[in-house]
Amino acid sequence: MTGVMQLLGEELVLTGGRTEGQAVRRTVRERAAKMIDDPSLLDDVELMGAEAIANAVLHGTGPIRVRVSADGRRLRVAVRDGGPARQDDPHGTDRIDHGRGLTVIDVLASEWGLEQSSTGTHLWFDVDLPAPH
Repeated sequence: MTGVMQLLGEELVLTGGRTEGQAVRRTVRERAAKMIDDPSLLDDVELMGAEAIANAVLHGTGPIRVRVSADGRRLRVAVRDGGPARQDDPHGTDRIDHGRGLTVIDVLASEWGLEQSSTGTHLWFDVDLPAPH
């Protein structure tokens, strides 16, 4: 990607409250709506954001940080957490095969990535922005 990503609003931080995920999902959609006016594409962004956040809630530790940014050509949603919940968690280090979340992202995103280390997990996805009319 060529352009410099500009953050759309403050970083969102989830600390584990039951309703936080829904609120963050809505906020991701609202921020994406600043760049996207196609309801179907907004639905896709919201769904992928929900799956990425759910993955972090299920398998991660510590606060979950969500960023929405864009560079004029692409919109990116990035979700970070503190890493595998337990070292003996069979899904903690091999989250890529767990559940449907990454399958959904793989199908709907223009591009995505998952980076894991002992200090955290970073899952991001991009969608191409519609060309200006």
